[in-house]
Amino acid sequence: MRAMLLVNPKATTTNARTRDVLIRALGAAVDLSVEETAYRGHAAMLAATARAKGFDVVAVLGGDGTINETVNGLLNPVDGVDTERPALIVIPGGSANVFARALGLPNDPVEATGAVLEALRDGRRRGVGLGQALWEGESRYFTFCSGMGYDAEVVRAVESLRGAGRKATPGRYVNTALRHYLATDKRHPAMTLTGPGIPAAEGLFMAIISNTSPWTYVGARPVRPTPWASFETGLDVLGLRRIGLTTLTPVIRHILTESDRLPGGRHLVQLHDEAEFTLTAARPVAFQLDGDYLGERESVTFRSIPNALQVLV
Repeated sequence: MRAMLLVNPKATTTNARTRDVLIRALGAAVDLSVEETAYRGHAAMLAATARAKGFDVVAVLGGDGTINETVNGLLNPVDGVDTERPALIVIPGGSANVFARALGLPNDPVEATGAVLEALRDGRRRGVGLGQALWEGESRYFTFCSGMGYDAEVVRAVESLRGAGRKATPGRYVNTALRHYLATDKRHPAMTLTGPGIPAAEGLFMAIISNTSPWTYVGARPVRPTPWASFETGLDVLGLRRIGLTTLTPVIRHILTESDRLPGGRHLVQLHDEAEFTLTAARPVAFQLDGDYLGERESVTFRSIPNALQVLV
């Protein structure tokens, strides 16, 4: 079996020694080529090249951003030439590792490598559905979440801190979210949600789009705004028409529990297992995808892509 391993050398939770151990372990099981990512978008290019060259598997050691790039490279053929898509191996190396943990993998990269080696030996594969976001002639797949509005503004702020050399720790996300909340406009919602067979929902301040649950983690604690979401169903949405403390406090308290019930409240908009919908904004609003800030947008269409990937897990 020919495999290409994409390594993010700047991955948060790994070092050179750990990477060497993982590479030797994988190399003993497959015919392994190793490539290090060097810049934003590099993982997507390498994954697309692996597909064009007929690799059986693409493994990725990195965080959710590197995994997202890899997935997009696997799904987008080089020069439009459609070839058989390699299977995916995920080895968590970031700060949150939401996709890996949602697949049921250990959060430790060494333990996760042991799990995927077992999957290789046993031939275990899992079909995983993805989300797709489309805007202004562009499109991008996402593995676990997207969002427009307040949550994307927090992602933007944390990315700015990372650019200044600070780590994206759970505490930093929480502190940034609290500080940003105080400065957020809470009186002028911008977004409207529409879709085939979906009643229009107007006046949204933010919308969380989920392809699985949990949506993210705060340390070891899962955050579950859409507890019914899964890789085997369509997309789920939680939208908020108000973001005052009386609305947010019970929602936050609920989504930090292990409950399988949906959060309640008359100012919430909730959708489950949807194939397609569109968020349109009266003004440009922040947009994130798998925790990667993608700028401000006025309209984004979201689609569910069933069984898009085969993952060894």
